[in-house]
Amino acid sequence: MKITKFIIPLVLGLAGGLIAYFIADNFGSKTIQSTLQHQIVGPGAVRPVVHKSENDVLNDSAGPVDLRMAAKKTVPAVVNVMTVQMRKEYYGNPLEFWFGGVQPQMREVPRNMGIGSGVIITEDGYIITNNHVIDRSDKVMVTLNDKREFEDIFVFSYLGAGINFTDIALLKIDANGLQPIEYGNSDDVVLGEWVLAVGNPYNLTSTVTAGIISAKARQLGGKMNLESFLQTDAAVNPGNSGGALVNAKGELIGINTAIQSPTGSYSGYSFAVPVNVARKVVSDLKEYGKVQRAMIGIKMQELTPALAKEYKLKEQSGIYVAEVIPGGAAEKAGVKVGDGILQLNGYEAKTFAQLQEQLAQYTPGNTIQMTLSRDGKEKVADVVLQNSYGDVSLKTGSGILGAEVQPLTQAERYRYRLNKGVKITDLKNGKLKSAGLTEGYIIVKINDMVIYDSEDLERALKAAGDEGVFVTAVSPRGRVEYFAFSLRD
Repeated sequence: MKITKFIIPLVLGLAGGLIAYFIADNFGSKTIQSTLQHQIVGPGAVRPVVHKSENDVLNDSAGPVDLRMAAKKTVPAVVNVMTVQMRKEYYGNPLEFWFGGVQPQMREVPRNMGIGSGVIITEDGYIITNNHVIDRSDKVMVTLNDKREFEDIFVFSYLGAGINFTDIALLKIDANGLQPIEYGNSDDVVLGEWVLAVGNPYNLTSTVTAGIISAKARQLGGKMNLESFLQTDAAVNPGNSGGALVNAKGELIGINTAIQSPTGSYSGYSFAVPVNVARKVVSDLKEYGKVQRAMIGIKMQELTPALAKEYKLKEQSGIYVAEVIPGGAAEKAGVKVGDGILQLNGYEAKTFAQLQEQLAQYTPGNTIQMTLSRDGKEKVADVVLQNSYGDVSLKTGSGILGAEVQPLTQAERYRYRLNKGVKITDLKNGKLKSAGLTEGYIIVKINDMVIYDSEDLERALKAAGDEGVFVTAVSPRGRVEYFAFSLRD
């Protein structure tokens, strides 16, 4: 009897184990399959070139990788970004109006709400996020890791502009003593390096996932002008957008931005804007209100073996200079048609994506070293980068209006709650003075074109041609006023 009592539980236990094994073996490896879809989920000074040796990389990753310290450093620096889009609706009984009652009233009510992430980069409340997280929002709210909430958010990005140049936006909250993240160097990231993605997927705050760098300078064929992403297999889902991608040291190396997925949720790949690009964008947004894009002044092609054969080139890959723009930066530096581009400031630039990523880190007026291949030999050219107007200035006068203008200072942006506009600083006889504007007025729009700097002002005037000009401006007292004049003499 005693033996029977012992044997029966034993047999049942073994049977249960076999059943559990069978279930795990048959169901544990199944995956979900469907069709593929794409979903958007420092200072700009020239940096010294510091290369990481192969031995350094191996030493950094030798032995087991412990990511606990990286997570501990990163989680407090990642915030929840909530956005609200409003819509207008009427309330009240419309029948009452027709029979002498009260006229229906209009009110704003929430239409759509969105969740994203952001990364604290300064102790006094500057936060990086994706532009698509806050785009077309009427209200932006930030919740810190310690549950503090902020609703009075200043946005350094033009809302309603859609996906911008890099999909990077900058927020500012009124706070001090925050724990900012440390910057890393995305140029030194290597394939196979361990990384953490930290964000708020599906509003699950402070979620940490791990993976490796699986590709660099990845192009996705999306809407952004800059297409050069860090690709990882760290799990990223809707809500992670704008969150941190960090290395094993807890240093920020990218801003999580997009996924490729058959379902709209993570299925193996995620993509981040390299931090070196994001730092430059942040610096420009703070100082100028828009990104200052640098130009080389060439038209180029990415080489293939077929093109190399057609052009009778020894190189089978790289960037081929197909045209040099007259008066541009490249021509002044001695770059010629037929040159192959190999490096920018010591970093490889043999694909469009690599070249874009490197160029996006610099500002008009910066000098870069371009390593070229010419007639089978390497040549180095010092290129002074230009803006889209073919010079190196970041701000110019507006002589056609009889005025000098300059970007708003940070204090003025806060005072007037503006992230765009140029201020009239020196007014002479001309169109603006005749129209009634005075020094101190801030021009925010010309016709339908939003004005961020003097270059935008010049473009708007050229677009107007001989037609009338309608100016939207903010007075020194903060009132929105409107002026109109003709460019014809």
